[in-house]
Amino acid sequence: MWGLRDVRFLKRYKHKELIAVAVGAVLAGVPLVAFDFWLNGVVDRQGQDEVAISAKRSMTLAETRVSRVIATLDDLAARGVDNCRPTALEAMRQAAFTTTPVKEVAVVGPDGQTQCTHLGLPLGQRKVLSSEPLVGANGYSFDIIQLGTRSERMIRLRRSSGAAGVAALMSADLFLPQVSTEGTLFSAYARVKTRQGNLIGEAGTLTDENEGQSSSFISRMQSDRFGFAVMVAKPRVSASTNHGDLNKLSLFVPAAIAAVLIAFAKLIPKRQAGNPVAELARALDAGEFVPYYQPIVDIRSGQLQGAEVLVRWRKPDGTLIPPGSFIPLAESGGLIHDMTMDLMRRVCVEAGAAIGRRPGMKIGFNFAAQLFKSESIIKEVRDVFSGTPIALTQVVLELTERDPIENLTETRRIIAAMQGIGLRIAIDDVGTGHSGLSYMLKLGVDIIKIDKMFVDAIGSDRNSTTIVETLVDLAHNMRMDIIAEGVENFEQVVHLRELGIRQAQGFVFAPPLPGSAFLQLIEAIDPQAAVTAEEAAASRYTSASRKRFGAV
Repeated sequence: MWGLRDVRFLKRYKHKELIAVAVGAVLAGVPLVAFDFWLNGVVDRQGQDEVAISAKRSMTLAETRVSRVIATLDDLAARGVDNCRPTALEAMRQAAFTTTPVKEVAVVGPDGQTQCTHLGLPLGQRKVLSSEPLVGANGYSFDIIQLGTRSERMIRLRRSSGAAGVAALMSADLFLPQVSTEGTLFSAYARVKTRQGNLIGEAGTLTDENEGQSSSFISRMQSDRFGFAVMVAKPRVSASTNHGDLNKLSLFVPAAIAAVLIAFAKLIPKRQAGNPVAELARALDAGEFVPYYQPIVDIRSGQLQGAEVLVRWRKPDGTLIPPGSFIPLAESGGLIHDMTMDLMRRVCVEAGAAIGRRPGMKIGFNFAAQLFKSESIIKEVRDVFSGTPIALTQVVLELTERDPIENLTETRRIIAAMQGIGLRIAIDDVGTGHSGLSYMLKLGVDIIKIDKMFVDAIGSDRNSTTIVETLVDLAHNMRMDIIAEGVENFEQVVHLRELGIRQAQGFVFAPPLPGSAFLQLIEAIDPQAAVTAEEAAASRYTSASRKRFGAV
């Protein structure tokens, strides 16, 4: 039988338990709010950086294209092209052929009326929407026109020189970003205006929600050279959607904190909840990290030189997560070593035979600086490729610069030992990390990879062009190879050729490809004969490995 004292004791116990739970919930809420605030800050910074990079890229491309057209028109004027005679028309045809952005070259009168074009076609109706002097280019007018009934705007650069002058027509779309920072089609809002505020072009839709800083990431930039004003806006909602997997991973941390604090508050030991690193470890054991291949091309001959291997997280539902969402966590959580070794093995299984049949082809892997801390890594890499079709002389390890190298002397010794067994070492994203020129000079690497930031600015930014020229000269003097990253259009290819760079990778050639697509590309560009007896023996490694990795 329960007595009155027992009932009172139970009531007091229940009361204290409820208080403990409430205190635990409050204490758990503090780190939850703090973590949520930190995570929102990360998403905000990434979203703002994305629109800022897109705006900078749009402005840089616009300046580059206008500069090239001005140079072409100046050359025509210097050759006396101001009439419609056959020799002048032939000169205009050559100029249109060699200047990529140009759709049409014409002779115009002092009133801006077109007299003839290099195409020799009927002119049709042309409506001038606006006309203003081009800032930074004396004697030039910047016209925005409309051809016939088409809604598409065209840009005309007109060089006036007395009674008649020359002009070039190009699409307004060339002033707008076409590719996102992740290499996909641009999906945000972009707008470009002249110095006087006339609309050159816009892409996407600017809704009422986009107009406020609170609901959108917005970046505005003004060209110092020609006065163009660029604005790029992206709704915060879409940015949050893009980082949905990061948000899912973030739930583990506050959940773990909440569970621990509530357990302490109730004095009941409980097991800590999961965390993002554990989720990555689970995905690694499940084989969810798969290789993608970014082709590297000889921009003089068009031959395929190899590929850089990039990792993607392919979830069970088929969703692909880009590396920026999990690589920093893998590095800080101690998983980057196992992830890198696993990726190498998968490449041997998936593409080893095709790569091995082409001894001149190179395959590159991103290699975190922390992996160069121990000599044991040399044997591990050698063991991965031992008995596979891929020779060590075909393997490139790309030193990433997310973290500074703590001991350059020790790292240099390990790099030399790796080079001694045939591996080649590259420095990735030269100029954007911790290294400056010190890594090039002190580590004795074989290859430098020029970052996309410099490639975007070649031909328009004098400082960036000078930096690239310096890197090229230094690399050639030190007998290093050079690869340009993030090449997005053939104008950049032309500039890179002029600077003496032979190899490049980027969206203009191909985006990162899954294994099946990359193998098809290899066979299409460089078809090989049937597998030899030696290759058949080497393929036994592939067959055995597939039992571990499954179909890749």
